[in-house]
Amino acid sequence: MRQKATVDEVNRMTKQEFVARFGTLYEHSPWVADGAYSQHPFGGISELHEAFARTVRDAPRERQVELIRSHPDLAGKAAMAGELTDESTAEQSSAGLDRLSPQEYETFTRINREYRDKFGMPMVVAVREHTRESIIAQAKARLSHSRDEEIETALGEIDKIAWIRLQDRVAAETGAG
Repeated sequence: MRQKATVDEVNRMTKQEFVARFGTLYEHSPWVADGAYSQHPFGGISELHEAFARTVRDAPRERQVELIRSHPDLAGKAAMAGELTDESTAEQSSAGLDRLSPQEYETFTRINREYRDKFGMPMVVAVREHTRESIIAQAKARLSHSRDEEIETALGEIDKIAWIRLQDRVAAETGAG
């Protein structure tokens, strides 16, 4: 991975550089970085993150759902075929989703199917905060949500994923000084 940028360096980026650097924070959705850029300069990494989160929050509901749908199933076919983004591959690996037993794989396949059948989108979880077991427990609990509740939950998880990814790319110092 490339060296972390400082917030001062981020603030000096052109829009093209900014989108190139942060366009993958949100899975296959560079429009989020494009929208966040207009909110610079940023006083620190938290303000930068808030600009991304605000862009998502202010987007029309259908665009938010498209963002959710751009995420892969957990331990799904794309993961098994090696078709995930580099970020998703590392994240799913961190929770051991690339090393499932046949029984665990079947559990994830069933949960993914039930979730998609009910909500019409993949279940999104900030997997770096979880184990296989806690993901399964969360999935079972989330299946009782309404679609609107689940959209909000998924967007919250996406926000956590973006925060984790952002910390991998930007130094935690303030831009002042």
